[in-house]
Amino acid sequence: MQIKGKDKFLAQIAALPQAMREEITKALTTSAEETTDLMKRFAPRRTGKLANSIGYAFGEAPKGSALSTAGNARAAKAETGLSVTMYAGGGEAFYARFQEFGTVNMSANPFFYPGFRFGKKRAKARLGRAIRNGAKKAFKK
Repeated sequence: MQIKGKDKFLAQIAALPQAMREEITKALTTSAEETTDLMKRFAPRRTGKLANSIGYAFGEAPKGSALSTAGNARAAKAETGLSVTMYAGGGEAFYARFQEFGTVNMSANPFFYPGFRFGKKRAKARLGRAIRNGAKKAFKK
């Protein structure tokens, strides 16, 4: 028995992972840029060092970062390049954690996690669209 379109379908299935990876990477980059920009706007600006220390990386955060979203990216570690870690602090901005959570002598001035929580909903929606668009691209061929 012969199935019509079998070869085309198998080619589309083979193209699916690469098409989805491209769309997901674009969505993660856009979401990370948007969220870190929001965190920078929330950060207190006395010298600007704290805002300048906020960034993102695919994979692990740089050594010495005081705050990071690495714990949230553990599920995606199996897929190389499909996890974004946002970070703040380190170097001259060692006090990022003090600003975020406060100390005995200073009340908290959160900037990192409020920005992260705000951007998380948009990122989830954007990733859902990216997965759908990746599947459409793969099956369009």
